[in-house]
Amino acid sequence: MTKFSDMPLMPVEEGNLVLFHPHISEKARQRVYEQMGTRWIGQGPAVEQFEKDFSQRFCGGLQTAAVGSGTDALHLAYLLAGIKPGDEVITPLFTCTATNIPLLYIGARPVFADIEPRSLNIDVSHVRRLISARTRAIVCVHYGGFPCDMDELHQIAAEAGIPVIEDAAHAIGARYKGRSIGAISDFTMFSFQAIKHITTGDGGMLAMKDASLFPAAKRLRWFGIDREGKQNGTWENDVWEVGYKYQMTDIAASMGLAALEDWEEVSLHRQRLLALYERGLAGVPGIQFVGGAHLDKVHAAWLCTVFAKNRIQLQRKLREHRIESNQVHYRNDRYSIFKDSRGDFPNMDAIEEEYLVLPLHTRMGAEDVERVVQVIRSGW
Repeated sequence: MTKFSDMPLMPVEEGNLVLFHPHISEKARQRVYEQMGTRWIGQGPAVEQFEKDFSQRFCGGLQTAAVGSGTDALHLAYLLAGIKPGDEVITPLFTCTATNIPLLYIGARPVFADIEPRSLNIDVSHVRRLISARTRAIVCVHYGGFPCDMDELHQIAAEAGIPVIEDAAHAIGARYKGRSIGAISDFTMFSFQAIKHITTGDGGMLAMKDASLFPAAKRLRWFGIDREGKQNGTWENDVWEVGYKYQMTDIAASMGLAALEDWEEVSLHRQRLLALYERGLAGVPGIQFVGGAHLDKVHAAWLCTVFAKNRIQLQRKLREHRIESNQVHYRNDRYSIFKDSRGDFPNMDAIEEEYLVLPLHTRMGAEDVERVVQVIRSGW
């Protein structure tokens, strides 16, 4: 059984280097203030503008639907992909539970695939072995912002005649073989939760290749109602499908629009910090950097993860030096709600007690990374 530390959340105070910190610019604060003085604080014109601007930057102009969370976006993707009760969906074992819980909403069965041990992404060879006549989709997560092996996943999906659904909650700005994550697969979800690259407090975006699905996405995120028709004065309408209250608000979208203006600066800063970690930890005994440099993949730099021998001992030493670290995500087969999806996962078993996430956020500078690196290099 995995051994976890019992260290509480570290408070934000002078001298402490916390694991995560939201990035909210003064520009975002001002936009929210101005938005609150308009007619639209719920879903309105700012949501539509955010959808368009986000798609142009990250999704190659694909149709996008902004929603209240990344989990909302995944649920919509699964519904739009036609996943039904009893269907099987191949999905990562190692991810936030938000990837897999929406499948339980539907009554579908997650079929967990093991990790690829160098990246913590889904193991493509295991995915191929898991394909069956009951498989209706493949879901992948770009762990920490490092892209999965998309060509191989698409080949398997094409052979099976099923869609690929990307959980890109970690991967805003990531690229695979020159293509933006968000412009590659049938469906791609992004998250704007509090500590993501772009935050709207909470929120999500679903990009879809088939633009004809967009009207259904808009209905499903608003109770199943044709909202535009209603606003245009068409009140004699019907609701023939069960929808949800999954819309984004204009207050949230105003934060997102401000974040898009700052995107290049934020992205470059995070990538520089990650590169400093990779260089600084190279050759340290007992440490292996996860998701290192690849010519055909651009890391989005959301997480800095290492494999560490005697992980808990290292975590305690970092805490003694007022540096927060943690595991962040856990293998989903350990949770009771996924008891029907348990199996044999040797790659996950091998590193289960070794992975550790180090601080990486915009409140940090190069000197903070050097501080973490020096503590680690001094041994534990």
